[in-house]
Amino acid sequence: MTESEIILEKRPFIKKVTFDEPFKMECGKILPSATVAYETYGKLNDAGDNVIMVCHALTGDSHASGYSDIKYAGEIAPGWWEGAIGKGKAFDPEKYFILCSNVLGSCYGTTGPYSINPETGKRYKADFPQMTVRDMVNLHYKLIKHLGIKKIKAISGGSLGGMQALEWSLLYPEYVESIIPIATSARHSAWAIGLNEIQRKAIFEDPEWNGGYYEKQPNKGLETARMLGMVTYRTQESFEKKFGRNIRKKAIDNLVPFYEVESYLHYQGEKLVNRYDANVYVYISRACDLHDVSVGRGSVKDALGSIKAKTLCIGIDTDILYPPAEQREIAELIPGAQYKEIVSIHGHDAFLIEFGQMDKILKEFLASL
Repeated sequence: MTESEIILEKRPFIKKVTFDEPFKMECGKILPSATVAYETYGKLNDAGDNVIMVCHALTGDSHASGYSDIKYAGEIAPGWWEGAIGKGKAFDPEKYFILCSNVLGSCYGTTGPYSINPETGKRYKADFPQMTVRDMVNLHYKLIKHLGIKKIKAISGGSLGGMQALEWSLLYPEYVESIIPIATSARHSAWAIGLNEIQRKAIFEDPEWNGGYYEKQPNKGLETARMLGMVTYRTQESFEKKFGRNIRKKAIDNLVPFYEVESYLHYQGEKLVNRYDANVYVYISRACDLHDVSVGRGSVKDALGSIKAKTLCIGIDTDILYPPAEQREIAELIPGAQYKEIVSIHGHDAFLIEFGQMDKILKEFLASL
Protein backbone atom coordinates (compact mmCIF):
# COMPACT_ATOMS: atom_id res chain seq x y z
CA MET A 1 0.00 0.00 0.00
CA THR A 2 1.38 3.40 -0.99
CA GLU A 3 1.43 6.46 1.23
CA SER A 4 -1.41 8.04 -0.78
CA GLU A 5 -3.50 4.89 -0.23
CA ILE A 6 -2.64 4.94 3.48
CA ILE A 7 -3.73 8.59 3.63
CA LEU A 8 -7.09 7.67 2.10
CA GLU A 9 -7.49 4.78 4.57
CA LYS A 10 -6.93 7.18 7.48
CA ARG A 11 -9.54 9.65 6.23
CA PRO A 12 -12.99 8.07 6.61
CA PHE A 13 -14.56 11.47 5.90
CA ILE A 14 -13.35 11.35 2.28
CA LYS A 15 -16.26 10.32 0.09
CA LYS A 16 -16.16 8.58 -3.27
CA VAL A 17 -18.60 8.07 -6.08
CA THR A 18 -18.06 5.93 -9.17
CA PHE A 19 -19.87 6.70 -12.39
CA ASP A 20 -20.24 3.34 -14.09
CA GLU A 21 -20.67 4.74 -17.56
CA PRO A 22 -18.30 5.77 -20.34
CA PHE A 23 -16.54 9.07 -19.76
CA LYS A 24 -15.32 10.68 -22.98
CA MET A 25 -12.20 12.81 -22.66
CA GLU A 26 -11.12 15.80 -24.71
CA CYS A 27 -8.42 13.73 -26.45
CA GLY A 28 -11.16 11.44 -27.81
CA LYS A 29 -10.34 8.47 -25.57
CA ILE A 30 -13.04 6.97 -23.36
CA LEU A 31 -12.72 5.74 -19.79
CA PRO A 32 -15.10 2.82 -19.10
CA SER A 33 -15.91 4.36 -15.71
CA ALA A 34 -14.60 7.11 -13.45
CA THR A 35 -14.38 7.55 -9.69
CA VAL A 36 -14.27 10.91 -7.91
CA ALA A 37 -12.96 11.43 -4.37
CA TYR A 38 -14.26 14.48 -2.55
CA GLU A 39 -14.88 16.13 0.80
CA THR A 40 -17.62 18.45 1.94
CA TYR A 41 -17.87 20.90 4.82
CA GLY A 42 -21.21 22.22 6.04
CA LYS A 43 -24.69 21.35 4.79
CA LEU A 44 -26.37 21.83 1.42
CA ASN A 45 -29.49 23.98 1.76
CA ASP A 46 -32.88 22.96 0.40
CA ALA A 47 -32.43 25.16 -2.67
CA GLY A 48 -29.07 23.49 -3.42
CA ASP A 49 -27.40 26.84 -4.02
CA ASN A 50 -25.27 27.72 -0.97
CA VAL A 51 -22.26 26.04 -2.55
CA ILE A 52 -18.64 27.10 -2.64
CA MET A 53 -16.39 24.89 -4.70
CA VAL A 54 -12.70 24.82 -3.83
CA CYS A 55 -10.29 23.54 -6.49
CA HIS A 56 -6.84 22.22 -5.58
CA ALA A 57 -3.47 22.69 -7.27
CA LEU A 58 -0.92 20.29 -8.83
CA THR A 59 -0.09 17.93 -5.94
CA GLY A 60 -3.13 18.75 -3.81
CA ASP A 61 -6.13 16.64 -2.94
CA SER A 62 -9.69 16.89 -1.67
CA HIS A 63 -8.63 17.45 1.95
CA ALA A 64 -8.85 21.24 2.00
CA SER A 65 -9.83 21.57 5.66
CA GLY A 66 -9.88 19.69 8.94
CA TYR A 67 -13.31 21.14 9.72
CA SER A 68 -15.99 18.60 10.53
CA ASP A 69 -19.47 18.75 12.03
CA ILE A 70 -19.37 14.97 12.47
CA LYS A 71 -17.42 13.18 15.20
CA TYR A 72 -14.75 10.81 13.95
CA ALA A 73 -12.40 8.60 15.91
CA GLY A 74 -9.06 10.33 16.12
CA GLU A 75 -7.95 13.82 15.19
CA ILE A 76 -8.56 15.24 11.73
CA ALA A 77 -5.40 16.68 10.19
CA PRO A 78 -5.52 20.27 8.91
CA GLY A 79 -6.20 20.68 5.21
CA TRP A 80 -4.17 22.50 2.57
CA TRP A 81 -6.46 25.60 2.70
CA GLU A 82 -7.13 25.54 6.43
CA GLY A 83 -6.73 29.31 6.69
CA ALA A 84 -9.63 29.94 4.30
CA ILE A 85 -12.14 27.28 5.40
CA GLY A 86 -13.70 27.08 8.85
CA LYS A 87 -15.99 28.77 11.35
CA GLY A 88 -15.70 32.54 11.05
CA LYS A 89 -13.40 32.32 8.03
CA ALA A 90 -14.18 33.45 4.49
CA PHE A 91 -15.48 30.04 3.47
CA ASP A 92 -17.57 29.34 6.56
CA PRO A 93 -19.15 25.83 6.68
CA GLU A 94 -21.83 27.15 9.02
CA LYS A 95 -23.01 29.35 6.16
CA TYR A 96 -21.92 27.54 2.99
CA PHE A 97 -21.77 23.99 1.68
CA ILE A 98 -18.12 23.71 0.68
CA LEU A 99 -17.01 21.06 -1.78
CA CYS A 100 -13.46 20.09 -2.71
CA SER A 101 -13.06 17.34 -5.29
CA ASN A 102 -9.89 15.52 -6.23
CA VAL A 103 -9.06 16.07 -9.93
CA LEU A 104 -9.13 13.51 -12.71
CA GLY A 105 -5.63 12.04 -13.06
CA SER A 106 -4.72 12.24 -9.39
CA CYS A 107 -3.61 9.47 -7.02
CA TYR A 108 -5.84 10.45 -4.10
CA GLY A 109 -8.95 8.47 -4.93
CA THR A 110 -10.05 9.93 -8.27
CA THR A 111 -9.38 7.90 -11.40
CA GLY A 112 -5.90 8.42 -12.83
CA PRO A 113 -2.72 6.67 -14.01
CA TYR A 114 -2.33 4.95 -10.62
CA SER A 115 -5.87 3.52 -10.74
CA ILE A 116 -6.79 0.02 -11.78
CA ASN A 117 -8.03 -0.19 -15.36
CA PRO A 118 -11.27 -2.23 -15.07
CA GLU A 119 -10.69 -3.64 -18.54
CA THR A 120 -7.26 -5.14 -17.71
CA GLY A 121 -7.25 -5.49 -13.93
CA LYS A 122 -3.88 -3.68 -13.85
CA ARG A 123 -2.88 -0.09 -13.13
CA TYR A 124 -3.23 2.26 -16.09
CA LYS A 125 0.27 3.72 -15.66
CA ALA A 126 1.34 5.32 -18.97
CA ASP A 127 -1.71 3.91 -20.77
CA PHE A 128 -3.96 6.46 -19.09
CA PRO A 129 -5.30 8.99 -21.63
CA GLN A 130 -3.91 12.51 -21.28
CA MET A 131 -6.55 14.51 -19.47
CA THR A 132 -7.09 18.27 -19.61
CA VAL A 133 -8.47 20.89 -17.23
CA ARG A 134 -11.74 20.67 -19.15
CA ASP A 135 -11.86 16.91 -18.49
CA MET A 136 -11.38 17.62 -14.77
CA VAL A 137 -14.28 20.07 -14.79
CA ASN A 138 -16.52 17.77 -16.84
CA LEU A 139 -16.05 14.96 -14.34
CA HIS A 140 -16.71 17.27 -11.40
CA TYR A 141 -19.87 18.45 -13.17
CA LYS A 142 -21.13 14.87 -12.97
CA LEU A 143 -20.39 15.00 -9.24
CA ILE A 144 -22.37 18.17 -8.56
CA LYS A 145 -25.33 16.73 -10.47
CA HIS A 146 -25.04 13.59 -8.35
CA LEU A 147 -25.02 15.67 -5.14
CA GLY A 148 -28.13 17.63 -6.13
CA ILE A 149 -26.34 20.97 -6.42
CA LYS A 150 -28.40 23.48 -8.39
CA LYS A 151 -26.11 26.52 -8.33
CA ILE A 152 -22.53 27.25 -7.25
CA LYS A 153 -22.19 30.55 -5.44
CA ALA A 154 -18.43 30.73 -5.93
CA ILE A 155 -15.64 28.59 -7.37
CA SER A 156 -12.14 29.37 -6.17
CA GLY A 157 -8.64 27.96 -6.30
CA GLY A 158 -5.05 28.88 -6.91
CA SER A 159 -2.76 27.80 -9.74
CA LEU A 160 -4.36 24.71 -11.37
CA GLY A 161 -7.35 25.44 -9.15
CA GLY A 162 -7.76 28.84 -10.80
CA MET A 163 -7.64 27.22 -14.24
CA GLN A 164 -10.54 25.01 -13.21
CA ALA A 165 -12.51 28.01 -11.97
CA LEU A 166 -12.12 29.72 -15.36
CA GLU A 167 -13.18 26.59 -17.24
CA TRP A 168 -16.22 26.13 -15.00
CA SER A 169 -17.47 29.60 -15.95
CA LEU A 170 -17.07 28.79 -19.64
CA LEU A 171 -18.32 25.18 -19.72
CA TYR A 172 -21.26 25.50 -17.31
CA PRO A 173 -22.15 29.19 -17.02
CA GLU A 174 -25.70 28.40 -15.87
CA TYR A 175 -24.33 26.80 -12.70
CA VAL A 176 -21.74 29.38 -11.72
CA GLU A 177 -22.63 32.64 -9.97
CA SER A 178 -19.04 33.76 -9.39
CA ILE A 179 -15.43 32.69 -9.74
CA ILE A 180 -12.30 33.59 -7.79
CA PRO A 181 -9.23 32.50 -9.81
CA ILE A 182 -6.01 33.04 -7.85
CA ALA A 183 -2.38 33.09 -9.05
CA THR A 184 -3.22 31.41 -12.37
CA SER A 185 -3.40 32.12 -16.09
CA ALA A 186 -5.82 32.07 -19.00
CA ARG A 187 -3.35 29.89 -20.92
CA HIS A 188 -0.09 28.39 -19.75
CA SER A 189 2.85 30.56 -20.70
CA ALA A 190 6.03 29.40 -22.44
CA TRP A 191 7.82 30.14 -19.14
CA ALA A 192 5.56 27.83 -17.13
CA ILE A 193 5.64 25.11 -19.81
CA GLY A 194 9.44 25.26 -19.88
CA LEU A 195 9.70 24.87 -16.11
CA ASN A 196 7.33 21.90 -16.21
CA GLU A 197 9.34 20.23 -18.98
CA ILE A 198 12.56 20.43 -16.95
CA GLN A 199 10.76 18.75 -14.06
CA ARG A 200 9.40 16.01 -16.31
CA LYS A 201 12.84 15.46 -17.83
CA ALA A 202 14.23 14.79 -14.35
CA ILE A 203 11.62 12.05 -13.96
CA PHE A 204 12.19 10.62 -17.45
CA GLU A 205 15.94 10.33 -16.86
CA ASP A 206 15.53 8.31 -13.69
CA PRO A 207 16.69 4.72 -14.45
CA GLU A 208 13.48 3.37 -12.94
CA TRP A 209 11.18 5.36 -15.26
CA ASN A 210 10.82 2.71 -17.99
CA GLY A 211 8.57 4.85 -20.17
CA GLY A 212 6.08 5.21 -17.35
CA TYR A 213 5.67 1.45 -16.91
CA TYR A 214 7.85 1.30 -13.82
CA GLU A 215 7.63 -1.40 -11.19
CA LYS A 216 9.54 0.70 -8.69
CA GLN A 217 8.74 4.41 -8.41
CA PRO A 218 11.41 6.66 -10.00
CA ASN A 219 11.94 8.42 -6.68
CA LYS A 220 15.16 10.22 -7.56
CA GLY A 221 13.64 11.87 -10.61
CA LEU A 222 10.42 12.79 -8.84
CA GLU A 223 12.36 14.19 -5.90
CA THR A 224 14.43 16.41 -8.21
CA ALA A 225 11.29 17.58 -10.02
CA ARG A 226 9.71 18.58 -6.75
CA MET A 227 12.85 20.40 -5.61
CA LEU A 228 12.80 22.54 -8.75
CA GLY A 229 9.09 23.13 -8.38
CA MET A 230 9.52 24.33 -4.80
CA VAL A 231 12.04 26.96 -5.95
CA THR A 232 9.53 28.36 -8.47
CA TYR A 233 6.83 28.57 -5.79
CA ARG A 234 8.87 30.99 -3.66
CA THR A 235 11.21 33.97 -4.17
CA GLN A 236 14.81 34.92 -3.54
CA GLU A 237 13.73 37.21 -0.69
CA SER A 238 11.68 34.44 0.91
CA PHE A 239 14.62 32.01 0.79
CA GLU A 240 17.06 34.61 2.08
CA LYS A 241 14.84 35.44 5.03
CA LYS A 242 14.19 31.81 5.94
CA PHE A 243 17.58 30.24 5.21
CA GLY A 244 20.22 32.82 4.32
CA ARG A 245 23.55 31.01 4.20
CA ASN A 246 22.83 29.01 7.32
CA ILE A 247 24.63 25.69 7.41
CA ARG A 248 22.86 22.49 8.40
CA LYS A 249 26.03 20.47 8.76
CA LYS A 250 29.61 20.54 7.57
CA ALA A 251 31.55 17.94 5.66
CA ILE A 252 34.59 16.38 7.34
CA ASP A 253 36.96 18.73 5.58
CA ASN A 254 34.65 21.75 6.23
CA LEU A 255 34.98 22.80 2.59
CA VAL A 256 31.59 21.58 1.37
CA PRO A 257 28.84 22.65 3.78
CA PHE A 258 25.28 21.36 3.56
CA TYR A 259 23.18 24.51 3.65
CA GLU A 260 19.77 24.83 5.31
CA VAL A 261 18.16 25.63 1.95
CA GLU A 262 19.55 22.39 0.50
CA SER A 263 18.20 20.45 3.46
CA TYR A 264 14.78 22.06 2.99
CA LEU A 265 14.61 21.20 -0.71
CA HIS A 266 15.73 17.61 -0.15
CA TYR A 267 13.11 17.25 2.59
CA GLN A 268 10.35 18.56 0.30
CA GLY A 269 11.43 16.18 -2.46
CA GLU A 270 11.53 13.18 -0.14
CA LYS A 271 8.19 14.08 1.39
CA LEU A 272 6.48 14.17 -2.01
CA VAL A 273 7.82 10.81 -3.24
CA ASN A 274 6.36 9.22 -0.11
CA ARG A 275 2.85 10.38 -1.00
CA TYR A 276 2.70 10.85 -4.75
CA ASP A 277 3.08 9.02 -8.04
CA ALA A 278 5.53 10.00 -10.81
CA ASN A 279 3.10 9.32 -13.67
CA VAL A 280 0.52 11.51 -11.95
CA TYR A 281 3.07 14.34 -11.68
CA VAL A 282 3.79 14.06 -15.41
CA TYR A 283 0.12 13.88 -16.43
CA ILE A 284 -1.13 16.76 -14.28
CA SER A 285 1.79 19.03 -15.22
CA ARG A 286 0.96 18.35 -18.89
CA ALA A 287 -2.70 19.15 -18.23
CA CYS A 288 -1.54 22.54 -16.93
CA ASP A 289 0.54 23.05 -20.08
CA LEU A 290 -2.47 22.23 -22.26
CA HIS A 291 -4.60 24.79 -20.44
CA ASP A 292 -5.78 27.51 -22.84
CA VAL A 293 -9.27 28.98 -22.52
CA SER A 294 -9.19 30.08 -26.17
CA VAL A 295 -9.10 26.55 -27.65
CA GLY A 296 -12.28 26.16 -29.69
CA ARG A 297 -13.49 29.59 -28.53
CA GLY A 298 -11.67 32.02 -30.81
CA SER A 299 -9.13 34.19 -29.00
CA VAL A 300 -8.38 34.54 -25.29
CA LYS A 301 -10.17 37.89 -25.49
CA ASP A 302 -13.22 36.21 -27.03
CA ALA A 303 -13.29 33.44 -24.43
CA LEU A 304 -12.83 35.62 -21.35
CA GLY A 305 -15.13 38.26 -22.78
CA SER A 306 -17.96 35.73 -22.85
CA ILE A 307 -17.80 34.97 -19.11
CA LYS A 308 -20.95 36.07 -17.33
CA ALA A 309 -20.01 35.02 -13.79
CA LYS A 310 -19.07 37.76 -11.36
CA THR A 311 -15.29 37.54 -11.12
CA LEU A 312 -12.59 38.38 -8.61
CA CYS A 313 -9.03 37.79 -9.83
CA ILE A 314 -6.33 37.67 -7.18
CA GLY A 315 -2.66 38.08 -8.06
CA ILE A 316 0.49 37.93 -5.95
CA ASP A 317 2.98 40.74 -6.39
CA THR A 318 6.06 38.45 -6.20
CA ASP A 319 4.74 35.42 -8.09
CA ILE A 320 7.34 34.36 -10.68
CA LEU A 321 5.37 31.33 -11.88
CA TYR A 322 2.13 33.16 -12.68
CA PRO A 323 3.09 36.86 -12.57
CA PRO A 324 0.36 39.31 -11.49
CA ALA A 325 0.21 40.67 -15.05
CA GLU A 326 -1.56 37.43 -16.01
CA GLN A 327 -4.23 37.97 -13.36
CA ARG A 328 -4.64 41.59 -14.42
CA GLU A 329 -5.13 40.46 -18.01
CA ILE A 330 -7.87 38.06 -16.94
CA ALA A 331 -9.60 40.80 -14.93
CA GLU A 332 -9.35 43.27 -17.82
CA LEU A 333 -10.88 40.85 -20.31
CA ILE A 334 -13.75 39.49 -18.18
CA PRO A 335 -16.63 42.01 -18.16
CA GLY A 336 -16.98 43.70 -14.77
CA ALA A 337 -14.21 41.66 -13.11
CA GLN A 338 -12.35 42.93 -10.05
CA TYR A 339 -8.62 42.60 -9.40
CA LYS A 340 -6.98 42.40 -5.99
CA GLU A 341 -3.34 41.76 -5.18
CA ILE A 342 -1.67 40.00 -2.27
CA VAL A 343 1.57 41.62 -1.14
CA SER A 344 4.03 39.00 0.07
CA ILE A 345 7.66 37.93 -0.05
CA HIS A 346 6.55 34.32 -0.51
CA GLY A 347 5.80 34.30 -4.24
CA HIS A 348 3.32 31.84 -5.75
CA ASP A 349 2.80 30.00 -2.46
CA ALA A 350 1.41 33.16 -0.85
CA PHE A 351 -2.14 31.98 -1.56
CA LEU A 352 -1.40 29.14 0.87
CA ILE A 353 0.28 31.41 3.43
CA GLU A 354 -1.13 34.96 3.51
CA PHE A 355 -4.52 34.13 4.99
CA GLY A 356 -4.90 37.49 6.74
CA GLN A 357 -4.96 39.27 3.39
CA MET A 358 -6.90 36.47 1.70
CA ASP A 359 -9.61 36.43 4.35
CA LYS A 360 -10.32 40.16 3.97
CA ILE A 361 -10.37 40.04 0.16
CA LEU A 362 -12.60 36.95 0.00
CA LYS A 363 -15.06 38.15 2.64
CA GLU A 364 -15.54 41.51 0.90
CA PHE A 365 -16.21 39.79 -2.42
CA LEU A 366 -18.62 37.20 -1.01
CA ALA A 367 -20.53 39.95 0.80
CA SER A 368 -21.12 41.62 -2.57
CA LEU A 369 -22.80 38.61 -4.15
